Amino acid sequence: MKETLAKGLPGLGLSLPDEIQNTLCAFGEAVIEQNKVMNLTAITEPTQVAKLHLLDSLSLLSLEDLTGKKVIDVGCGAGFPGVPVKIACPGMQLTLLDSLGKRMQWLENILPNLGVEAECVTARAEEAVNDRRECYDYATSRAVARLNILLELTAPYVKVGGKVLAMKGTAAREELQEAKNAISRLGLQVEKVEEFPMDGTAHTVIVLKKVKNTPPQYPRRYAKIKQNPL
Repeated sequence: MKETLAKGLPGLGLSLPDEIQNTLCAFGEAVIEQNKVMNLTAITEPTQVAKLHLLDSLSLLSLEDLTGKKVIDVGCGAGFPGVPVKIACPGMQLTLLDSLGKRMQWLENILPNLGVEAECVTARAEEAVNDRRECYDYATSRAVARLNILLELTAPYVKVGGKVLAMKGTAAREELQEAKNAISRLGLQVEKVEEFPMDGTAHTVIVLKKVKNTPPQYPRRYAKIKQNPL
């Protein structure tokens, strides 16, 4: 895992100290181990974990300097992309948000052992926003929902001037077209779309800047968002 990680970092324009690389791999190994008793990921082969979880997550740091920033990872699952990004950029403040209590409990237990500080919140994204509205510099998310749905769940967390970093796969540009109305309604503006080839497939980060406040009626209840996306 470490060899694959080390080989992949220069391609992202990143250079990380050996101890940081060791912590990243320790987290990757912890995910593999916990996956034996809990469904965290379909990716369990160490080199694939390095490529498709660790390096994929770290691609965010080749786009944005998150030092000193407040970041929320919405629908974090097993902790991607938030935990690897925090390990590599310890100066940021991280909130991990997911509705699955067992996953969040595991993260709360494992992260202190790795020396990783993060706030772990067990809640649905459309509910947790009530007391966290427009509090964050960045909201990140990976593989949670199609972009027009995802943006309604993430944009309300971001302050004006902040950004949503949406991690997507091969359908990124198609989803971007589909989300034009959502982008406009939620107070966002597309800043850039960056592709990172990972293991023969295109991994894409869509960077959207918050240019005005998100109207207070968003986010709606999830059933409503899904039934009638913006």
